[in-house]
Amino acid sequence: MTGIKFDQEELELLASYEADEWAAARKIAEEKARYGAYARAAFRKDRRVNIRISEKDLLSLQKRALREGLPYQTLISSILHKYTTGALSEK
Repeated sequence: MTGIKFDQEELELLASYEADEWAAARKIAEEKARYGAYARAAFRKDRRVNIRISEKDLLSLQKRALREGLPYQTLISSILHKYTTGALSEK
């Protein structure tokens, strides 16, 4: 691996792997199905809400969504979901 530069985190992961500290994940298919169900339930859209926001805020949201690679409505929904579940809070 000559010529490859690793940062500190990558070096720590490599050392951990080489020290045989990693174990194979169990029941991957079941875990994927379980978390898939969580995601479907969290992002099920069954209600419509109309709001008025400033043009400046809307443009900022659209720019952020573009950088994130998702529709701006999805970004707004995600922000609201994170706030209501406590994953996003005011500074």
